[in-house]
Amino acid sequence: MKLHGRTAIVTGAGGGLGRQHALYLARQGASLIVNDLSGEAAMAAAGEIEAAGGRAFGVAGSVTDEAAVAAMVEAGLRRFGRIDILINNAGILRDKSFAKMEMSDFRLVTDVHLIGAAVCCKAVWEPMREQRHGRIVMTTSSSGLYGNFGQANYGAAKMGLVGLMQTLAIEGEKYGIRVNCLAPTAATQMTAGVLPDESLQRLDPALVSPALLPLVVDEAPTRAIVCAGAGHFARAHVTLTQGVYLGAGDDVGERLIAAWDQVSDPVGQIVPEYGFTQAEREVASAAIHLKRSADAGLV
Repeated sequence: MKLHGRTAIVTGAGGGLGRQHALYLARQGASLIVNDLSGEAAMAAAGEIEAAGGRAFGVAGSVTDEAAVAAMVEAGLRRFGRIDILINNAGILRDKSFAKMEMSDFRLVTDVHLIGAAVCCKAVWEPMREQRHGRIVMTTSSSGLYGNFGQANYGAAKMGLVGLMQTLAIEGEKYGIRVNCLAPTAATQMTAGVLPDESLQRLDPALVSPALLPLVVDEAPTRAIVCAGAGHFARAHVTLTQGVYLGAGDDVGERLIAAWDQVSDPVGQIVPEYGFTQAEREVASAAIHLKRSADAGLV
């Protein structure tokens, strides 16, 4: 039981994927704070964990409600003494093509997925910093990583979570806080009607939850994006190609078009350790070019 003595919060855990996450983490020894918009569903999932010999309690509340989230964290600290793991799972869909989408639906989806995750992270951040240990998992999606028709709002929120992960992982590193992303594919209320029945039969949500374990154990990585579904697991990366120095001049745009394949060449691409890697490499590339030009007597 790799998570014995650890306490985990799972949001949106009254049913579907979140419920499976909570049950799985409990089987790994964690004490659970089960959150859901439906108090009845949260209590039912927590009751199932306790009936199996685990420790859990259910909490009703929206992840967008800062006061409710703060109260949930305080309740968890009183009951279990610490918060070690946060699984940001809560979410909704409002799928429509962008042409037909109301901005209210765009705001609603980004509010729940992205702002809701930020609210929950903020609530656990100080306790995790004080105990110098924390594991946070954002729920991203291939719709954010690669796009999907009819999901501009969802995709924007899910890619936003990758950006949130990247920065929180950097800021939390010296406090022992590791932050990662899970991109799940599962048959839930959110995917019903989106995928064919044959595919849904293979996408049991329970097959996704084991992907959490490497992301929340003591030896967890940080800034990893794990894709999981139907028992298959993979890693996704945000990479940066080697690129080409083109310098200045009115014709740079035209030269960039001509060099497009070279700029896009994935050979030698890297996964930057932080955002300024791009700027540092650009400045270094320019400096090298200027030195060569100076050595050649061209400047």
